[in-house]
Amino acid sequence: MKKALIFWGGWDGHEPQKIAELYRTLLLKNGYEVEVQSTLERLDDEVRLKAFDLILPMWTMGKIEKEAVKALTAAVESGVGLAGCHGGMCDAFRESTEWQFMTGGQWVAHPGNDGTEYTVRVLKGSHPIVEGIGDFTIQSEQYYMHVDPANRVMAVTEFPVADGPHVPNGRVDMPVVWTKAWGKGRVFYTALGHHEDILAAEPARTIMERGMLWAAR
Repeated sequence: MKKALIFWGGWDGHEPQKIAELYRTLLLKNGYEVEVQSTLERLDDEVRLKAFDLILPMWTMGKIEKEAVKALTAAVESGVGLAGCHGGMCDAFRESTEWQFMTGGQWVAHPGNDGTEYTVRVLKGSHPIVEGIGDFTIQSEQYYMHVDPANRVMAVTEFPVADGPHVPNGRVDMPVVWTKAWGKGRVFYTALGHHEDILAAEPARTIMERGMLWAAR
């Protein structure tokens, strides 16, 4: 039986406990043994982390000790999968550039804030994770991110939608869903998931489920 670790916490506005429970539900459905923790304790235990097949962070902002980042990145490098969503993975631990390097991106803005209506354009044929899924519209935060050019992008959203100082730069396709490699490990990320209901709705739920299963060792 495959084993997964979920750790949740940080800023409450992203409903980390609810999304962690959604993660747990999806994993149990797929036959995983799941451990859930609401602290950053023991994340510096590299041997323990390497015993999991998949790690799912749901921790927005906050601070993490260097030894924990070292252990987490080493575990993924060894082959443990990493998967997550929205600010719970790519706006965690803003001071840790090594974390950002591994995850493939960092949130920097969401012009228009929550409730912005925008389209997610799926790049057909880009990856089995999005196979059979068409473009869709969503009302939520539209993430503007600094991203790794090595990411394998599967879906994008067009900026600008909301007004702001970024508008004179013109049309930009911003990645929404991607994968990347970190050593032997697979990394999956989706920018969707400001609240639990956004991630639980289709097709975001299917994308998240397929992504976590793909990332797992």
